[in-house]
Amino acid sequence: MADHSTISGRAALSICEALLLALNDAKILPESEIMGVLKDAATTHELAGGSDAEIESHKAVSALINKIIDGGNSVRRT
Repeated sequence: MADHSTISGRAALSICEALLLALNDAKILPESEIMGVLKDAATTHELAGGSDAEIESHKAVSALINKIIDGGNSVRRT
């Protein structure tokens, strides 16, 4: 069974993706702004420092965000 932090992370990711979709559907944020938010988040993790383990974790987070960007999960592209 996944640990609590993994479950919390998955829940947070799911909620954030749903919010981004809702913001786009309601025409509050256009796709370009949503993509900008995701890219900024990925870049923040790419540039983060810390111990080797922390850097590895940040790089994994960045890779996941970039996978979301590539997959278009957080926007309904037309």
